[in-house]
Amino acid sequence: MVMVDGIPFPPQIATAKPLTLFGHGITDIEIHFLQIKFTAIGVYLEPEVVGHLQQWKGKPGNALAEDDDFFEALISAPVEKFVRVVVIKEIKGSQYGVQLESAVRDRLAADDKYEDEEEAALEKVVEFFQSKYFKKDSVVTYHFPAASPTVEIAFTTEGKEESKITVECANVVEMIKKWYLGGTRGVSPSTISCLANNLSTELSK
Repeated sequence: MVMVDGIPFPPQIATAKPLTLFGHGITDIEIHFLQIKFTAIGVYLEPEVVGHLQQWKGKPGNALAEDDDFFEALISAPVEKFVRVVVIKEIKGSQYGVQLESAVRDRLAADDKYEDEEEAALEKVVEFFQSKYFKKDSVVTYHFPAASPTVEIAFTTEGKEESKITVECANVVEMIKKWYLGGTRGVSPSTISCLANNLSTELSK
């Protein structure tokens, strides 16, 4: 197991294919010099992803972490992606939903892609999180299949059945990917830095 802030992440998971943990980190904020940690994050990718990033071969991790084109290529690479988010500090699901909604909406609006279809899809995601309570160690997963522009979001918490939702609006799916994998604008700089370093190592093999 790989420990991320005391939370275990398996080094590999199997969805349609075996996926490898390529990056991990946390989301946090600092208030009056106190670091408050919200979630631990693991990013799983098909090992073949490296084949789609060859033009960055030989670049050091710290350069890749600052290179948004690199992360655009990672996001658009036709490989399966899986993001596992584990709650460290308990919050209401609605609070998490609002964070996701504003991040996705702002990105869509900036690209002139926020229309009725996107609004409806985002509304569905917000509603999904509305009724949830993010106890410590609850898990949210985002599964992005290789072949279709969809995402399956799942939520598990102690003592409850897993609940799932599928989002099929391609623009919303893309921006959810960018929220977690979007280079310098990603929600977790520590995850982006870790991904950049690990992919740099893979690319130099």
